[in-house]
Amino acid sequence: MDPCQEGPRQERGDPCRVGARREYGVARRERAHQVDVGREGAHRQDPDRADERAHRAFLARVAEPGDEVCGRWIREVGTERAVRGLLDGGERPRGVTDRRWAGLRARAERADPERDLAAARAAGIRFVCPGDSEWPAQLDDLGDGRPTGLWVRGSPSLRMWALRSVALVGARACTEYGAHMATTLAAGLAERGWVVVSGGAYGVDGAAHRGALAAGGATVAVLACGVDRPYPRGHTELITRIAEQGLVVGELPPGEHPTPSRFILRNRVIAALTRGTVVVEAAYRSGALVTARAAQRLGRFAMGVPGPVTSGLSAGVHELLRGEAVLVTDAAEVAELVGDMGELAPDRRGPVLPRDLLDPGAGRVLAALPARGLTGAEEIARGAGTTTDDAVGRLYELRSLGFVERHGDGWKLTRQMMISVRDGRPGC
Repeated sequence: MDPCQEGPRQERGDPCRVGARREYGVARRERAHQVDVGREGAHRQDPDRADERAHRAFLARVAEPGDEVCGRWIREVGTERAVRGLLDGGERPRGVTDRRWAGLRARAERADPERDLAAARAAGIRFVCPGDSEWPAQLDDLGDGRPTGLWVRGSPSLRMWALRSVALVGARACTEYGAHMATTLAAGLAERGWVVVSGGAYGVDGAAHRGALAAGGATVAVLACGVDRPYPRGHTELITRIAEQGLVVGELPPGEHPTPSRFILRNRVIAALTRGTVVVEAAYRSGALVTARAAQRLGRFAMGVPGPVTSGLSAGVHELLRGEAVLVTDAAEVAELVGDMGELAPDRRGPVLPRDLLDPGAGRVLAALPARGLTGAEEIARGAGTTTDDAVGRLYELRSLGFVERHGDGWKLTRQMMISVRDGRPGC
């Protein structure tokens, strides 16, 4: 049998695997650079970084997102030595057990960065790495847990969009109130020129994306799977639309599926990518709270939209607000917190009524009149704590302003004032 023919009992060091490694090295040296034309110009990736891109695509297939042990190893030895160590079984990360090392090497034997990059190009996906002009520098705040690279689907520049972005996350099984608030907030932020970032999931995430799109704004979906595989399946149309009008981003190579741990680790990218995270409805055990707490650890703003105290879906948000998170109720308040100097929300107060403009003395005299019936000036003066002469002068002032009427020697509220007092309203 030809030693290079595939067999059921192939050894790790056999000539076939050695040949595959050589082919991998030759293909890296011969790779042409990828060009993606974007809304803001061409996403031209430096051909001199082709080897680095291939190394990182290889490592993205081997290491799980957020693996700080592998991240530290890559930082210390570089991507090329890390790839060589995985393929040859030599140098390994500090603190990695034999069992885990065997698992990483098993993944490395099946990794094919050329295939991943070719599949990505065919699907209109680019692989953005640290050091690229499109790489969002704020992701470096994750330290050794930063992504090895990001697979990006869509035309705009990820770096430029991330500079003015806000995360909007929350419960998957949200209420009508939660969906309404997410849609309204996203639309308001989009109208103010902010990019809305979320996870593409059901519930609040989907409402946020739709709100931004409906307002003609920008939105980014950060997935916990390959960006060529929309998840959840029910949001295939939505995620396709986001890719056409915005960006779909993920750490995992094409074809990779989501897992519970990948959803949690995905949230750190959402938190690091944006200036702040807004949580709309979240129970005590919610991935949205993980995102908000990651934002706080990274020095970003964490915000929460309050809900009914009787709703379990708002319990996690309220607990967040009891800490260092900031309560927000609309897009203007979010923009004031995360925006630049001068992006202030309007002052919030009730309507100014005519009686609010009265002199304090006149206000006390008005308050001394009963809701019904006539009252003499002396009794009104006692109720207002002033002299009769002062009370009479104030009453004539109030009559000219339409607050009171005079009938003989008595005074009474006008019909308009009597109705407001009877209905429990503040009145004029």
